[in-house]
Amino acid sequence: MPSPSIIVANDDPLYLEMIKDLLIEGGYPNVTCVEGAGAHRVIVQQKPDLVLLDISLANIAQGWKTLDLIRLYPSTARIPVIVCSTDGYMLREKVEHLRAKCCDILEKPFDLDDLLEKVRAIIGPPPASRSAAQ
Repeated sequence: MPSPSIIVANDDPLYLEMIKDLLIEGGYPNVTCVEGAGAHRVIVQQKPDLVLLDISLANIAQGWKTLDLIRLYPSTARIPVIVCSTDGYMLREKVEHLRAKCCDILEKPFDLDDLLEKVRAIIGPPPASRSAAQ
């Protein structure tokens, strides 16, 4: 069974590397990191099983635009998205809007185990765990 694919979109290269390492160590080896405005193009090309999308205070419009484009295109409309942000107020204010777009939310800073738990809940356990359970 192929490993589920995950795209992490964020403007911070150090954050991208940390989350990629965490996901790989957590058993999800198929992780692509995208920095900046090119996230939607990569999501359309790869059609991942999950997107971790940062809505950054530095470029909040870009994060919302990316989410809107993901939901607009039929080929990406059903891809699960976890929206991450340091702006907890915005996440709480937009929770109904994000739920309507079938998004989960994760306020930064977050516990790394909480991220892995959300990933498992959305796309299932890592492939190695599935094999061991059978």
